[in-house]
Amino acid sequence: MAKKPTKKPKKNPKKKIAPLEQKFVFVTGGVVSSIGKGLTAASLGALLEARGFKVSIMKCDPYINVDPGTMSPFQHGEVYVTEDGAETDLDLGHYERFTSGVVNRANSVSAGQIYESVISKERRGDYLGGTVQVIPHITDEIKSRIFEAAQGAEIVIVEIGGTVGDIESLPFIESIRQMRVDLGIKNSLFVHVTFVPYIAAAGELKSKPTQHSVKELREVGIQPDILICRSERPISTEIKSKIGLFCSVRPENVISAKDAFSIYEVPLQLNSEGFDTRVIEHFELKSPQPNLDGWNKIVGILKNPKASVTIGIVGKYVDLHESYKSLNEAIVHGGIANNCQVKIEYINSELLSSENVAKILGGVNGILVPGGFGERGSEGKLAAIEFAREAGVPFFGICFGMQLAAIEFAKNVCGIADATSREFATAKSGKRNLIIDFMEEQKNISDKGGTMRLGAYPCQLETDSLAYAVYGERAISERHRHRYEFNNKFRALFEKKGMKATGICKDRDLVEIIEIPEHPWFIGVQFHPEFKSRPLAPHPLFANFVKASLNFESKRARPKKVQKKIKRVAGELLREST
Repeated sequence: MAKKPTKKPKKNPKKKIAPLEQKFVFVTGGVVSSIGKGLTAASLGALLEARGFKVSIMKCDPYINVDPGTMSPFQHGEVYVTEDGAETDLDLGHYERFTSGVVNRANSVSAGQIYESVISKERRGDYLGGTVQVIPHITDEIKSRIFEAAQGAEIVIVEIGGTVGDIESLPFIESIRQMRVDLGIKNSLFVHVTFVPYIAAAGELKSKPTQHSVKELREVGIQPDILICRSERPISTEIKSKIGLFCSVRPENVISAKDAFSIYEVPLQLNSEGFDTRVIEHFELKSPQPNLDGWNKIVGILKNPKASVTIGIVGKYVDLHESYKSLNEAIVHGGIANNCQVKIEYINSELLSSENVAKILGGVNGILVPGGFGERGSEGKLAAIEFAREAGVPFFGICFGMQLAAIEFAKNVCGIADATSREFATAKSGKRNLIIDFMEEQKNISDKGGTMRLGAYPCQLETDSLAYAVYGERAISERHRHRYEFNNKFRALFEKKGMKATGICKDRDLVEIIEIPEHPWFIGVQFHPEFKSRPLAPHPLFANFVKASLNFESKRARPKKVQKKIKRVAGELLREST
């Protein structure tokens, strides 16, 4: 009997996988600077992440500086340092605080970097003798940097710095115009952030500045798809329709961005206006509604805190709060972790002295001396540190603040009258006791830009330390931005007198953390923990510092020595007032 032929099993057809088409959102700004482009980009990143998308955000700065590392804080605000050691615009701090992403050097580009790269290529002969021009050479370099930052992302948000109409930003505007042609409408989106002023005398919101800003943008070939209209008052449906009509934008794509109670309320406001929904619809993507529970919880705590605490920041850039942007936000995060409101008092260190320090700082619950450079204002910071150490007020020194804490301890506890830093002019006038000195590799460096100890470095904590209790682990990694270090020749003397080095970079035997065990809460760190703090994940040092400051507010937590000091300060304040 013949065998029946066996049927071959059917092969399962391979499932076709659609190719990844990256989506690009380009954010520009008009009417005035500081309009909120960075917060808009960061908030959109947060909303898209909450919908499950992998997001990358980058900043294009039109200034000719290679990076902001050598720029004055009064001109540019804070310099934000990435994990890989790039000195960048403060907006990159917003990107990290609002999303789970970790930015790097590729997420920040300046006109200086672009021109430097193109000129280097021309000198090497890469252009084969061709005439090097803004188009295509500069614009091609800009586009290549954008695509570099886009790697691994589904949606890429690109913020163009400056204000539409500025001559410096024209190559960047032209580059994103070209990208719209290259990518197609369904893979690119133009968001323009503008301003709708309220004229009190007329009792009206005026849309004309927005109309003119869009006109400027259209003159260079870009028609915005969505308008984010900043205003101190809500923008009505009628005004949205008017703006849409004159700017060729659908009224539902005109988004009202009223001044928020907190920057952490911005994602919620933009979501309520349907911003992220419009973006998803434009790209023809499918996603669930965003999970914003974390953001709602943060805003709830900020609006209804259970306690209040006052932190004094003693620095010399206090007239421009943007100089300490990440620091300010990290302190707020510390308050969120403790369900309390943090009131920040900015104290100009140049106006502080041993004679008035008790009067000025007598009412704060914690003292923080931040990073900085130069001898100017250091005497006031030293007076603040001495007050905190003697009165038992919680003290947090960051970078330069840690270095000054070491100098103050050397002067007033170890008896080293001429204790100083290599950075100071006093070091050049014969003073030999350099508590803070150059690192070996810094001694022969003359260039200022990009030559400091920058980026993330590992640190090992002593287990019997406050730092270990705060972090809960021995091995940590933090970001740095400094040129000088604690001089290890003084380490043994400091430990004998009561100040311990509890965090060490083992690879190079560098002191990273100092603390006074006998003090209620006294920590100095050589790194910048504020760069790694987020509202949804506050940095443990800031959370614990705020907690210690809250405890200081309670008399039960104060040692008798502190109570006496506070009573003395109160007496001085009373005598002054009478």
